[in-house]
Amino acid sequence: MGERENLTCWLCERPIATRLQWHHPVPKSKKGRTTVPVHPICHKTIHLHFTNAELARIGDDPAALRESPAIARFVRWISGKPPDFHAPVRR
Repeated sequence: MGERENLTCWLCERPIATRLQWHHPVPKSKKGRTTVPVHPICHKTIHLHFTNAELARIGDDPAALRESPAIARFVRWISGKPPDFHAPVRR
């Protein structure tokens, strides 16, 4: 069984296939040490909408990120896409 099998994305909760990145919920610059698996598109979306200071305040709760209207809209949109789906990320 491969390491990526049964991994789900911390943000969108879809399965992760071959595209995988590790995200620090609390940025390293803010003393964060733990990492969580995310899709590259989810990772880019997080950093597009939140500064490192905001991420440090939010902490390691993905539900708190999903309360943001932009993130909630993104998660609804991405929910039906295949695990390896990728597209440009725009504001």
